[in-house]
Amino acid sequence: MTRVATRAADAGLEASVDPLPRRVGVGRTTVLFVVLGVALIVVSLVAAGTGQLQVAPDEVLGSIMHRLGVTLWPLPAHPNGDSALWSIRFPRVAMAILVGAALAAAGMIMQAIFGNPLAEPGVVGVSSGAALGAAATIVLNLTFLGDWTIAFAAFVAGLAATLLVYGVSRANGKTEVVTLVLTGIAVNAFAGAGLALFMFLADTQSREAIVFWQLGSLNGSRWQDVLVVLPVVVVGVAVALVLSRRFDLLSLGEKAARHLGVNVEALRIVSIVLVALLVGGAVAFVGIIAFVGLVIPHLMRMIIGPAHLPLLIASTLGGSVLLVTADLVARTAIPMADLPIGLLTSLIGGPFFFWLLRRTRKKSGGWG
Repeated sequence: MTRVATRAADAGLEASVDPLPRRVGVGRTTVLFVVLGVALIVVSLVAAGTGQLQVAPDEVLGSIMHRLGVTLWPLPAHPNGDSALWSIRFPRVAMAILVGAALAAAGMIMQAIFGNPLAEPGVVGVSSGAALGAAATIVLNLTFLGDWTIAFAAFVAGLAATLLVYGVSRANGKTEVVTLVLTGIAVNAFAGAGLALFMFLADTQSREAIVFWQLGSLNGSRWQDVLVVLPVVVVGVAVALVLSRRFDLLSLGEKAARHLGVNVEALRIVSIVLVALLVGGAVAFVGIIAFVGLVIPHLMRMIIGPAHLPLLIASTLGGSVLLVTADLVARTAIPMADLPIGLLTSLIGGPFFFWLLRRTRKKSGGWG
Protein backbone atom coordinates (compact mmCIF):
# COMPACT_ATOMS: atom_id res chain seq x y z
CA MET A 1 0.00 0.00 0.00
CA THR A 2 1.40 3.43 -0.96
CA ARG A 3 1.88 6.26 1.54
CA VAL A 4 -0.98 8.18 -0.03
CA ALA A 5 -3.29 5.20 0.33
CA THR A 6 -2.15 4.67 3.90
CA ARG A 7 -2.86 8.28 4.75
CA ALA A 8 -6.26 8.06 3.08
CA ALA A 9 -7.05 4.92 5.03
CA ASP A 10 -5.93 6.58 8.27
CA ALA A 11 -8.06 9.61 7.47
CA GLY A 12 -11.05 7.39 6.79
CA LEU A 13 -10.48 5.53 10.05
CA GLU A 14 -10.26 8.82 11.95
CA ALA A 15 -13.44 10.06 10.30
CA SER A 16 -15.24 6.90 11.37
CA VAL A 17 -13.94 7.07 14.95
CA ASP A 18 -14.05 10.81 15.68
CA PRO A 19 -17.82 11.57 15.69
CA LEU A 20 -18.62 9.75 18.95
CA PRO A 21 -16.21 11.64 21.25
CA ARG A 22 -17.05 14.81 19.38
CA ARG A 23 -20.78 14.26 20.05
CA VAL A 24 -20.00 13.48 23.69
CA GLY A 25 -18.03 16.73 23.99
CA VAL A 26 -20.79 18.75 22.32
CA GLY A 27 -23.39 17.09 24.53
CA ARG A 28 -21.42 17.88 27.69
CA THR A 29 -20.98 21.50 26.59
CA THR A 30 -24.70 21.85 25.83
CA VAL A 31 -25.64 20.40 29.21
CA LEU A 32 -23.25 22.80 30.94
CA PHE A 33 -24.73 25.79 29.08
CA VAL A 34 -28.26 24.75 30.05
CA VAL A 35 -27.32 24.16 33.70
CA LEU A 36 -25.52 27.50 33.97
CA GLY A 37 -28.34 29.35 32.20
CA VAL A 38 -31.01 27.86 34.45
CA ALA A 39 -28.86 28.45 37.53
CA LEU A 40 -28.39 32.10 36.56
CA ILE A 41 -32.13 32.63 36.13
CA VAL A 42 -32.99 30.90 39.40
CA VAL A 43 -30.34 32.59 41.52
CA SER A 44 -31.20 35.99 40.00
CA LEU A 45 -34.90 35.59 40.89
CA VAL A 46 -34.00 34.47 44.41
CA ALA A 47 -31.47 37.28 44.87
CA ALA A 48 -33.92 39.91 43.67
CA GLY A 49 -36.56 38.73 46.12
CA THR A 50 -34.34 38.23 49.17
CA GLY A 51 -33.67 40.94 51.73
CA GLN A 52 -35.36 42.93 54.43
CA LEU A 53 -38.38 43.10 52.13
CA GLN A 54 -39.06 39.52 51.03
CA VAL A 55 -40.60 38.98 47.59
CA ALA A 56 -41.47 35.49 46.37
CA PRO A 57 -39.71 34.31 43.17
CA ASP A 58 -43.01 34.03 41.28
CA GLU A 59 -43.82 37.62 42.25
CA VAL A 60 -40.38 38.75 41.08
CA LEU A 61 -41.04 37.02 37.76
CA GLY A 62 -44.51 38.59 37.70
CA SER A 63 -43.05 42.07 38.13
CA ILE A 64 -40.74 41.49 35.15
CA MET A 65 -43.51 40.02 33.00
CA HIS A 66 -45.87 42.91 33.78
CA ARG A 67 -43.27 45.34 32.45
CA LEU A 68 -43.25 43.25 29.26
CA GLY A 69 -47.05 43.28 29.03
CA VAL A 70 -47.59 39.68 30.21
CA THR A 71 -49.96 39.16 33.17
CA LEU A 72 -49.66 35.42 33.81
CA TRP A 73 -47.85 35.84 37.16
CA PRO A 74 -48.87 37.91 40.21
CA LEU A 75 -47.32 41.24 41.14
CA PRO A 76 -45.59 41.58 44.55
CA ALA A 77 -48.16 41.53 47.34
CA HIS A 78 -46.32 44.19 49.36
CA PRO A 79 -47.34 47.73 48.24
CA ASN A 80 -43.68 48.78 47.94
CA GLY A 81 -42.49 45.47 46.49
CA ASP A 82 -42.55 46.40 42.81
CA SER A 83 -40.89 49.77 43.43
CA ALA A 84 -38.16 48.18 45.58
CA LEU A 85 -37.42 45.60 42.92
CA TRP A 86 -36.98 48.07 40.09
CA SER A 87 -35.18 50.82 42.01
CA ILE A 88 -32.84 48.73 44.22
CA ARG A 89 -32.80 44.97 43.62
CA PHE A 90 -32.85 44.63 39.83
CA PRO A 91 -30.03 47.17 39.21
CA ARG A 92 -27.89 45.32 41.75
CA VAL A 93 -28.58 41.91 40.21
CA ALA A 94 -27.98 43.27 36.69
CA MET A 95 -24.67 44.78 37.80
CA ALA A 96 -23.62 41.47 39.38
CA ILE A 97 -24.40 39.62 36.14
CA LEU A 98 -22.42 42.09 34.02
CA VAL A 99 -19.43 42.37 36.36
CA GLY A 100 -19.21 38.60 36.84
CA ALA A 101 -19.31 38.03 33.10
CA ALA A 102 -16.70 40.75 32.47
CA LEU A 103 -14.22 39.47 35.07
CA ALA A 104 -14.59 35.83 34.01
CA ALA A 105 -14.19 36.71 30.33
CA ALA A 106 -11.13 38.84 31.13
CA GLY A 107 -9.60 35.95 33.08
CA MET A 108 -10.15 33.53 30.22
CA ILE A 109 -8.56 35.96 27.75
CA MET A 110 -5.51 36.44 29.95
CA GLN A 111 -5.07 32.70 30.42
CA ALA A 112 -5.30 32.28 26.64
CA ILE A 113 -2.74 34.92 25.68
CA PHE A 114 -0.28 34.13 28.49
CA GLY A 115 -0.68 30.39 28.01
CA ASN A 116 -0.98 29.45 31.68
CA PRO A 117 -3.79 28.97 34.21
CA LEU A 118 -2.30 31.39 36.76
CA ALA A 119 -3.05 34.54 34.76
CA GLU A 120 -5.93 36.57 36.17
CA PRO A 121 -6.71 40.32 36.16
CA GLY A 122 -6.30 40.61 39.93
CA VAL A 123 -3.12 38.53 40.09
CA VAL A 124 -1.26 40.56 37.45
CA GLY A 125 -2.36 43.94 38.78
CA VAL A 126 -4.90 45.18 36.26
CA SER A 127 -7.72 45.29 38.83
CA SER A 128 -5.76 47.29 41.39
CA GLY A 129 -4.39 49.52 38.63
CA ALA A 130 -7.90 50.26 37.43
CA ALA A 131 -9.01 50.96 41.00
CA LEU A 132 -6.09 53.38 41.39
CA GLY A 133 -7.24 55.27 38.31
CA ALA A 134 -10.77 55.44 39.66
CA ALA A 135 -9.51 56.64 43.06
CA ALA A 136 -7.49 59.41 41.41
CA THR A 137 -10.62 60.54 39.59
CA ILE A 138 -12.59 60.61 42.84
CA VAL A 139 -10.01 62.55 44.86
CA LEU A 140 -9.27 65.04 42.08
CA ASN A 141 -13.02 65.41 41.41
CA LEU A 142 -12.62 64.98 37.64
CA THR A 143 -15.82 64.95 35.56
CA PHE A 144 -14.57 65.64 32.03
CA LEU A 145 -16.57 62.72 30.56
CA GLY A 146 -19.59 62.84 32.84
CA ASP A 147 -20.74 59.39 33.98
CA TRP A 148 -17.99 57.83 31.87
CA THR A 149 -15.12 59.65 33.63
CA ILE A 150 -14.46 57.03 36.31
CA ALA A 151 -14.79 54.15 33.84
CA PHE A 152 -12.38 55.86 31.42
CA ALA A 153 -9.79 56.52 34.15
CA ALA A 154 -10.08 52.94 35.36
CA PHE A 155 -9.62 51.67 31.81
CA VAL A 156 -6.49 53.76 31.19
CA ALA A 157 -4.88 52.81 34.52
CA GLY A 158 -5.78 49.14 34.09
CA LEU A 159 -4.34 49.15 30.57
CA ALA A 160 -1.11 50.72 31.81
CA ALA A 161 -0.77 48.10 34.55
CA THR A 162 -1.39 45.25 32.11
CA LEU A 163 1.10 46.57 29.55
CA LEU A 164 3.70 46.92 32.28
CA VAL A 165 3.22 43.35 33.48
CA TYR A 166 3.22 42.00 29.94
CA GLY A 167 6.37 43.89 28.94
CA VAL A 168 8.38 42.86 32.01
CA SER A 169 7.28 39.21 31.95
CA ARG A 170 8.27 38.71 28.30
CA ALA A 171 11.69 37.11 27.84
CA ASN A 172 13.16 35.28 24.82
CA GLY A 173 9.84 35.35 22.99
CA LYS A 174 7.70 33.85 25.76
CA THR A 175 5.99 34.85 28.98
CA GLU A 176 7.58 33.50 32.15
CA VAL A 177 5.01 32.38 34.75
CA VAL A 178 7.13 33.30 37.77
CA THR A 179 8.01 36.73 36.36
CA LEU A 180 4.35 37.28 35.52
CA VAL A 181 3.21 36.60 39.09
CA LEU A 182 6.07 38.53 40.71
CA THR A 183 5.54 41.55 38.47
CA GLY A 184 1.83 41.43 39.31
CA ILE A 185 2.72 41.45 43.01
CA ALA A 186 4.90 44.52 42.47
CA VAL A 187 2.17 46.33 40.52
CA ASN A 188 -0.39 45.46 43.20
CA ALA A 189 1.96 46.83 45.86
CA PHE A 190 2.49 50.07 43.92
CA ALA A 191 -1.24 50.47 43.34
CA GLY A 192 -1.89 49.82 47.03
CA ALA A 193 0.58 52.55 47.95
CA GLY A 194 -1.12 54.90 45.50
CA LEU A 195 -4.52 54.14 47.00
CA ALA A 196 -3.11 54.80 50.48
CA LEU A 197 -1.68 58.14 49.31
CA PHE A 198 -4.99 59.23 47.80
CA MET A 199 -6.74 58.14 50.99
CA PHE A 200 -4.38 60.36 52.97
CA LEU A 201 -5.05 63.34 50.68
CA ALA A 202 -8.81 62.79 50.40
CA ASP A 203 -11.61 64.34 52.42
CA THR A 204 -13.97 62.17 54.44
CA GLN A 205 -16.40 61.48 51.59
CA SER A 206 -13.68 60.63 49.09
CA ARG A 207 -11.89 58.48 51.68
CA GLU A 208 -15.04 56.42 52.17
CA ALA A 209 -15.30 55.97 48.41
CA ILE A 210 -11.70 54.72 48.21
CA VAL A 211 -12.36 52.21 50.99
CA PHE A 212 -15.31 51.08 48.88
CA TRP A 213 -12.91 50.40 45.98
CA GLN A 214 -10.56 48.37 48.11
CA LEU A 215 -13.28 46.15 49.57
CA GLY A 216 -15.55 45.82 46.54
CA SER A 217 -19.32 46.04 46.83
CA LEU A 218 -22.42 46.10 44.65
CA ASN A 219 -24.29 48.20 47.20
CA GLY A 220 -25.82 51.31 45.69
CA SER A 221 -25.79 50.08 42.09
CA ARG A 222 -28.06 52.21 39.90
CA TRP A 223 -29.54 51.82 36.45
CA GLN A 224 -27.31 54.70 35.28
CA ASP A 225 -24.26 52.65 36.27
CA VAL A 226 -25.63 49.51 34.62
CA LEU A 227 -26.19 51.41 31.36
CA VAL A 228 -22.53 52.50 31.38
CA VAL A 229 -21.17 48.99 32.09
CA LEU A 230 -23.56 47.17 29.70
CA PRO A 231 -22.10 48.36 26.36
CA VAL A 232 -18.54 47.87 27.66
CA VAL A 233 -19.22 44.24 28.59
CA VAL A 234 -21.23 43.48 25.44
CA VAL A 235 -18.56 44.89 23.13
CA GLY A 236 -15.75 43.23 25.08
CA VAL A 237 -17.34 39.78 25.09
CA ALA A 238 -18.34 40.11 21.42
CA VAL A 239 -14.76 40.91 20.39
CA ALA A 240 -13.50 38.00 22.51
CA LEU A 241 -15.92 35.68 20.69
CA VAL A 242 -14.48 36.84 17.37
CA LEU A 243 -10.93 36.21 18.62
CA SER A 244 -11.70 32.77 20.11
CA ARG A 245 -10.50 30.88 17.03
CA ARG A 246 -7.15 32.72 17.16
CA PHE A 247 -6.86 31.82 20.84
CA ASP A 248 -7.24 28.16 19.85
CA LEU A 249 -4.40 28.49 17.34
CA LEU A 250 -2.23 30.33 19.88
CA SER A 251 -2.65 27.43 22.32
CA LEU A 252 -0.73 25.26 19.82
CA GLY A 253 2.34 27.42 20.44
CA GLU A 254 3.53 30.75 19.08
CA LYS A 255 5.50 29.24 16.19
CA ALA A 256 2.61 27.05 15.08
CA ALA A 257 0.18 29.97 15.37
CA ARG A 258 2.43 32.16 13.22
CA HIS A 259 2.70 29.44 10.56
CA LEU A 260 -1.12 29.30 10.55
CA GLY A 261 -1.35 33.03 9.86
CA VAL A 262 -1.86 34.47 13.34
CA ASN A 263 -0.15 37.76 14.13
CA VAL A 264 0.70 36.78 17.70
CA GLU A 265 1.92 40.15 18.97
CA ALA A 266 -1.06 42.00 17.48
CA LEU A 267 -3.40 39.42 19.00
CA ARG A 268 -1.80 39.87 22.42
CA ILE A 269 -1.96 43.67 22.25
CA VAL A 270 -5.63 43.64 21.22
CA SER A 271 -6.37 41.12 23.97
CA ILE A 272 -4.61 43.25 26.58
CA VAL A 273 -6.70 46.28 25.59
CA LEU A 274 -9.78 44.06 25.73
CA VAL A 275 -8.94 42.86 29.25
CA ALA A 276 -8.37 46.43 30.41
CA LEU A 277 -11.71 47.43 28.88
CA LEU A 278 -13.62 44.65 30.62
CA VAL A 279 -11.91 45.00 34.00
CA GLY A 280 -11.93 48.79 33.88
CA GLY A 281 -15.67 48.84 33.23
CA ALA A 282 -16.30 46.39 36.06
CA VAL A 283 -13.99 47.97 38.64
CA ALA A 284 -15.23 51.47 37.87
CA PHE A 285 -18.50 50.98 39.73
CA VAL A 286 -18.04 48.07 42.14
CA GLY A 287 -14.40 48.18 43.25
CA ILE A 288 -11.86 45.37 43.42
CA ILE A 289 -13.38 41.89 43.17
CA ALA A 290 -10.57 39.37 43.01
CA PHE A 291 -10.20 35.80 41.75
CA VAL A 292 -13.41 35.54 39.66
CA GLY A 293 -11.26 35.58 36.53
CA LEU A 294 -9.02 32.87 37.95
CA VAL A 295 -11.51 30.40 39.41
CA ILE A 296 -14.30 30.34 36.82
CA PRO A 297 -12.35 29.90 33.53
CA HIS A 298 -10.20 27.19 35.11
CA LEU A 299 -13.22 25.26 36.39
CA MET A 300 -14.98 25.56 33.03
CA ARG A 301 -11.83 24.34 31.24
CA MET A 302 -11.72 21.29 33.51
CA ILE A 303 -15.32 20.46 32.56
CA ILE A 304 -15.51 21.13 28.82
CA GLY A 305 -11.90 21.34 27.66
CA PRO A 306 -9.72 24.09 26.15
CA ALA A 307 -11.72 25.14 23.05
CA HIS A 308 -12.06 28.88 23.62
CA LEU A 309 -15.45 29.63 22.02
CA PRO A 310 -17.50 27.37 24.32
CA LEU A 311 -15.08 28.15 27.16
CA LEU A 312 -15.78 31.88 26.83
CA ILE A 313 -19.56 31.35 26.85
CA ALA A 314 -19.36 29.02 29.85
CA SER A 315 -17.02 31.40 31.69
CA THR A 316 -19.30 34.42 31.25
CA LEU A 317 -22.30 32.44 32.48
CA GLY A 318 -20.33 30.93 35.36
CA GLY A 319 -18.91 34.29 36.38
CA SER A 320 -22.41 35.78 36.47
CA VAL A 321 -23.74 32.88 38.56
CA LEU A 322 -20.84 33.16 41.01
CA LEU A 323 -21.13 36.91 41.52
CA VAL A 324 -24.92 36.97 41.87
CA THR A 325 -24.64 34.15 44.42
CA ALA A 326 -21.78 35.86 46.28
CA ASP A 327 -23.73 39.12 46.41
CA LEU A 328 -26.76 37.26 47.77
CA VAL A 329 -24.58 35.80 50.54
CA ALA A 330 -23.03 39.22 51.19
CA ARG A 331 -26.47 40.74 51.76
CA THR A 332 -27.92 37.96 53.89
CA ALA A 333 -25.05 36.31 55.82
CA ILE A 334 -25.16 38.91 58.61
CA PRO A 335 -28.53 40.51 59.52
CA MET A 336 -28.73 44.25 58.84
CA ALA A 337 -25.25 44.27 57.30
CA ASP A 338 -23.77 44.22 53.79
CA LEU A 339 -20.48 42.32 53.60
CA PRO A 340 -17.91 43.42 51.00
CA ILE A 341 -18.27 41.07 48.05
CA GLY A 342 -14.54 41.23 47.34
CA LEU A 343 -14.00 39.65 50.75
CA LEU A 344 -16.16 36.65 49.84
CA THR A 345 -14.57 36.07 46.43
CA SER A 346 -11.10 36.26 47.99
CA LEU A 347 -12.09 33.67 50.60
CA ILE A 348 -13.01 31.35 47.72
CA GLY A 349 -10.23 32.30 45.32
CA GLY A 350 -7.32 32.42 47.77
CA PRO A 351 -7.30 28.69 48.63
CA PHE A 352 -8.08 27.85 44.99
CA PHE A 353 -5.07 29.89 43.82
CA PHE A 354 -2.86 28.11 46.37
CA TRP A 355 -4.06 24.71 45.10
CA LEU A 356 -3.51 25.79 41.49
CA LEU A 357 0.04 26.95 42.23
CA ARG A 358 0.90 23.57 43.77
CA ARG A 359 -0.79 21.69 40.93
CA THR A 360 1.10 23.71 38.28
CA ARG A 361 4.41 23.23 40.08
CA LYS A 362 3.95 19.46 40.31
CA LYS A 363 3.11 19.22 36.60
CA SER A 364 6.10 21.29 35.47
CA GLY A 365 8.53 19.91 38.04
CA GLY A 366 9.44 23.42 39.16
CA TRP A 367 8.62 27.07 38.71
CA GLY A 368 10.06 27.56 35.24
